[in-house]
Amino acid sequence: MPDCTVLRDLAASSSAWQASLTLGFADDAGTTRLLDKLHYGPLRVQKALYPEDARVCQAIIVHPPGGVVGGDQLEIDIGVGDRAHAFISTPGAAKWYQANGKVSRQSVHLHVNQDAALEWLPQETIFFDTADVVLDQHVELAAGATFIGCEILCMGRRGSGEVFNSGRIRQRSSIRREGRLIWWEQGDMLGGRLASPLALNGRTVCATLTAAGKPLPAAVLNEIRADIAADGEHVFGVTQTKGVLVARHLGDDSETARRLMLNVWRRVRPHLLEREAVTPRIWQT
Repeated sequence: MPDCTVLRDLAASSSAWQASLTLGFADDAGTTRLLDKLHYGPLRVQKALYPEDARVCQAIIVHPPGGVVGGDQLEIDIGVGDRAHAFISTPGAAKWYQANGKVSRQSVHLHVNQDAALEWLPQETIFFDTADVVLDQHVELAAGATFIGCEILCMGRRGSGEVFNSGRIRQRSSIRREGRLIWWEQGDMLGGRLASPLALNGRTVCATLTAAGKPLPAAVLNEIRADIAADGEHVFGVTQTKGVLVARHLGDDSETARRLMLNVWRRVRPHLLEREAVTPRIWQT
């Protein structure tokens, strides 16, 4: 976590928000508890929820300003202790506004200890035209740890007729298990160039679900593909490398992307976590 004194100095010299949030989850005789909560600036977490049972602790991360403007810096650090199980989401779509000549950043570091589990399922992210954003996400897994993460990125506001013409979105994500890199991905999306087959091929919404844990049977991948085919005609793919499953979708509608990613999650979760998928209520509001 960044030094709070540094963050205060940055905030004092700029109108941009500097915010950080550190959460720590631990197993307490079969109950996962949110024991550590440390925040600076406009990042908060709502109280711990148990919509399934005591084993799974659900937490909702809130960004009170409702959107990120040029120059804002957000840092999130989450640790899940041995045998604990945390589920993290957000109350609504994240909005990244115009850059105003400044770069906005979000850094997410997720640490999952031995035989623990973390599900990272924020709602969709909307990038307004001219937004200039850097997104970093890094996951550290111990032996026997499981991670399921999902992102839905919306380029521009299709409902308002806004096109992402002149912004820039840079992403880096990695997953390490016991210090060894098992997944690395980076991308650079430039406004006005997303029609290229090397970008989004003219689409405005891209969604990715990544799951790291024990290898899934080939039958599960076939079930996922069958689910998507039954839903209609979509640009969709799912593959599995050594211990990492990745499902992707390209489209033009965030609700469709959400539905497809939840379909994947419902298939993957019982095999990786030995739990049926219970759709978080916050996703239904």
